[in-house]
Amino acid sequence: MTTLDPAPAARPVHTGPPAPPGGILAACDGSDGSLWALDRAMTEAERYGLPLHVLGVVNPSPGGAYPPGMAELVRESVERLGESMADGLRRAVGAVERARHRPFTGPCALHVAYGRPIEVLLAASAGRHTLVVGARGNGAFGRLLLGSVSSAAAHHAGCPVLIVPAPPAR
Repeated sequence: MTTLDPAPAARPVHTGPPAPPGGILAACDGSDGSLWALDRAMTEAERYGLPLHVLGVVNPSPGGAYPPGMAELVRESVERLGESMADGLRRAVGAVERARHRPFTGPCALHVAYGRPIEVLLAASAGRHTLVVGARGNGAFGRLLLGSVSSAAAHHAGCPVLIVPAPPAR
């Protein structure tokens, strides 16, 4: 499910995590695992008649002081990363809709937030119906059986968590 065509501009992307409460929250980093999770999140949102919030997180690290002139370069780079994440979220939703052979039928909001991914995701999970994550993503622990984000979500999220494994290889 990795093919991401050019992003449709129809869906606006909001800056910051979604305002609680309610709805299905899907974490999306563009990995295959997050696309499978997004597919399941769409199914769950349609099943329960709930809005879908798709959240991508940009980690602007490292923090701290920068030499003269560097802070502006870092800020510009983070802005570009945010724009890239927004584009990636649009592409991800479009790719999953194409793979499902139909559009998502409920309300869908895309969100780009800034910070450490697990911290942002856990904070955004408070008061949600369900948090949906892939078993593995694009993070440093992507090769582990259960990724660090999905593991932390299972233990610390503020709502029930659905961890979606990749489908079996054919």
